[in-house]
Amino acid sequence: VMHTLVQRLGLVKEIDERLKLLKVHLPYHESDHVLNIAYNILVGGSRLEDIELRRQDESFLDGLGAQRIPDPTTAGDFTRRFSPATILTLQECINRTRQRVWRQQPEGFLDEAFIDVDGSIAGTMGECKGGIGISYKGIWGYHPLVVSLANTKEVLFLVNRPGNVLSHQDSVEWIDRAIEVVRHHARQITLRGDTDFSHTTQLDRWDEGGLKFILGLDAHPKAVALAEALSAKAWKRLERVPKYEILTEPRRKPDRVKEAIVREKGFENIVLMSEDVTHVDYRPTACKKSYRLVIVRKNLSVQRGEKELFEDVRYFFYLTNKWDLELPEVVGQANGRSDQENVIAQLKGGVNAMRMPVDDLVSNWAYMVMAALAWNLKAWFALLVPERERGLELLKMEFRTFLQAIVLLPCQIVRTARRIVWRILSYNRWLTDLFATFERIMGLETG
Repeated sequence: VMHTLVQRLGLVKEIDERLKLLKVHLPYHESDHVLNIAYNILVGGSRLEDIELRRQDESFLDGLGAQRIPDPTTAGDFTRRFSPATILTLQECINRTRQRVWRQQPEGFLDEAFIDVDGSIAGTMGECKGGIGISYKGIWGYHPLVVSLANTKEVLFLVNRPGNVLSHQDSVEWIDRAIEVVRHHARQITLRGDTDFSHTTQLDRWDEGGLKFILGLDAHPKAVALAEALSAKAWKRLERVPKYEILTEPRRKPDRVKEAIVREKGFENIVLMSEDVTHVDYRPTACKKSYRLVIVRKNLSVQRGEKELFEDVRYFFYLTNKWDLELPEVVGQANGRSDQENVIAQLKGGVNAMRMPVDDLVSNWAYMVMAALAWNLKAWFALLVPERERGLELLKMEFRTFLQAIVLLPCQIVRTARRIVWRILSYNRWLTDLFATFERIMGLETG
């Protein structure tokens, strides 16, 4: 099903026409190597060595219509053929293909596109990995930059960097590239990032280009002094927007076991008493225009056991050019960026894209992009499920759960004179969606 998907969407053709790494295509093309790594992960592999299991799996080869696939050492050698320019070419091939999926979506699919950006530490125990550095956490490894689309959880760009770089370093170029990928499909684009990605030197340009943003701002002394100088009347109690609508009766909240132990043992405990919110006009030093600075004040109580030690106040700042939203909506959208941590967790523990199995920064970057393709294929499949609600459920699903529901199905392989029949031996509630989606995929015009 996945192989038919990439063929119908034209990813194979895109890669073979634009990615030039091999002088002789005998017996493999560039797309064979790229998809070899992605498919290994799509059937439960977690490392390059698992490709050897795929080479010996006759059913796997039959499913692809292949006589052979590259072995693990050849796959590792292929990653070392990349340069930063050819990795960008591969990511552009993937991004052009994903736009064909977006064109199949209903109207208003990307009414507002949320582009999230963050860095993450990818540690490695290897001592001979080229380009590694020691992070601020004392971890040796790399510091990949992840730019994703929150609406679909797709990874738009992955950039590998040494472990000692700043989280936001060289991120503007990749943010701009992501904006261009999404621009023709979205009525409005909103950029979100934490305090490392405030990028005050770029805000005027983004604002003039019609881009919206909600970016964290450091609680530096100037911002804190501004918040403390506001009168009591300026603050309003923050009533957070509910995450979902309760259709039946509210459920009783479970007992807070951890907090009870903290109180019993007399550990120091920070308790949130209330939250207030306000906003002011604020012009960063690097900007010519003023923007909306939303300030959240958290009123805390520091306790030990049953005794209150003292009260504390902490401020959180969000810089935005969304003047039309209510304050709780701005805070809600800003906090929604935390869901990108789940995407990063799936890249690390689901598809193992950040395992860093080869020998230097660029080759590991190439592997990371090809492994992340497996995650993107999951998203594309979910977006093509005919029943919208079921597709959204698959879209939110963890990678391993998706494999068990859609890919790793027990089958009996029946050989006839002219075809191979895959007879599914067990039922699960996703089979109807699998068959319906496969029919839709077969109906797509070949890209």
